Amino acid sequence: MTSLTAYLGLFLAAFGAATVLPFQSEPVLIGLLVSGKFSTTWLVVVASVGNVLGAALNAVLGRFIDRFHDRSWFPVKASALDRAVGWYRRYGRWSLLLSWMPIFGDALTVIAGVLREPWWSFLLLVGIGKTARYIVLAAATLGARTAIGI
Repeated sequence: MTSLTAYLGLFLAAFGAATVLPFQSEPVLIGLLVSGKFSTTWLVVVASVGNVLGAALNAVLGRFIDRFHDRSWFPVKASALDRAVGWYRRYGRWSLLLSWMPIFGDALTVIAGVLREPWWSFLLLVGIGKTARYIVLAAATLGARTAIGI
């Protein structure tokens, strides 16, 4: 596997994992880290950028999807959307630091788009949360790898 292919695969997995698609980027990152063939820093950077851009896509969808909330085919019930909006308004933009969480984080980034969170704060907070998660995952993986002598 070439380096470019590995990094591109990680980027796509991280991008997809941040959207509502059923992807996971953690196994890809762990596999690349364990191989020892790639820069840990670059793996974390690539995964973080892909994941933040996937979250930004969610926010863009949120900015445009709200206009359809009264349609019969709309995938979320009005009551569920109202609860999510209320939760976001209650905890505010700082809740975007939790955008790395499975399922919940994806919905959070969509709601931030619905409520038109400014891009500067969205990208900053989502970037911090998602990058921190990948740093912790990389540190844990490399620590375990060292501990078991791989």
